[in-house]
Amino acid sequence: MHTISRPRVDDAEAIHELVATCNTAVIGIPDTTLGDIADELVEPGFDRDRDGWLARGPGGRLDGWAWVCRNGESDLLDVEVIVRPGVRDLAGRLWSAVLARAAELGAELGHDAVTLHAGVYRADEAKRAQARELGFEPGTSYHRMRIDHHGPVEPPAAPPGLTLHSGESEEVRREAYRVHQEGFAEHFGFVPVTYEQWYERRQAMSTTDWSRLALARLDGRPAAVLISSDQFLPDEGCGYVATLAVLPEFRGRGLGRFLLRHAFAADAARGRKGTILHVDSNNTTPALGLYESAGMHRVMAIDVWRRRL
Repeated sequence: MHTISRPRVDDAEAIHELVATCNTAVIGIPDTTLGDIADELVEPGFDRDRDGWLARGPGGRLDGWAWVCRNGESDLLDVEVIVRPGVRDLAGRLWSAVLARAAELGAELGHDAVTLHAGVYRADEAKRAQARELGFEPGTSYHRMRIDHHGPVEPPAAPPGLTLHSGESEEVRREAYRVHQEGFAEHFGFVPVTYEQWYERRQAMSTTDWSRLALARLDGRPAAVLISSDQFLPDEGCGYVATLAVLPEFRGRGLGRFLLRHAFAADAARGRKGTILHVDSNNTTPALGLYESAGMHRVMAIDVWRRRL
């Protein structure tokens, strides 16, 4: 019989061991770092006392980790249940807790119903079958793209009238926020948030470095934004493009390609082995084609399954 408790910040190491073990069993690599887990535990919108569960066996080993996380005040909730390979009769118990809390959280937020999103590796056939049994359906797929750097990368020539500005000033951050919100407004799962919520979430992430935010102004007007980090440095030795957005009125002018190559050159200059990003394969803009034409290739697919509750 497993004992259920609430997660604490100092549980990060045990959770990391569990998640890494489960990922390795499915895709052959841990695909997570201790920093990733630590960031999840302090994610704004995640209440450790109400939205998370740990399941330990008789010997104290952590065998299960489950959570629900809100997205602002919207009706979209992210959910996850992770159970150690070979452990039986635990997943159902944790999913019952997650679904009950999701319904409760939706009511607290004033919604008649909520939409649940769960990410599942394409290679995880067992978890995909479980999601279907729980009433989830495929929503979209995210491709993890990568390009390897074998030495210096020539920085791209800036288009006429374009200037880049670092996110170390609040003025630039607020402009970058607006570009991100408007640039992603039609994308799958997008939830509008206030500047304060946007800033708080990024500020809470251990990998955030505001100097790695580049706002592109075209003839003095905010047009596009790139946000990079070292999220994949500890395990992959790579830089990461967390956000790349172009305002609709400025699309088709090569700004996305310029910022992408800017990220490649910056990562190579920092000695990174490559650059990684995630792209929605059903994106409203032809982003996948852009990344492939820039030399990136898919290394993994992660499906988002959704359920209306």
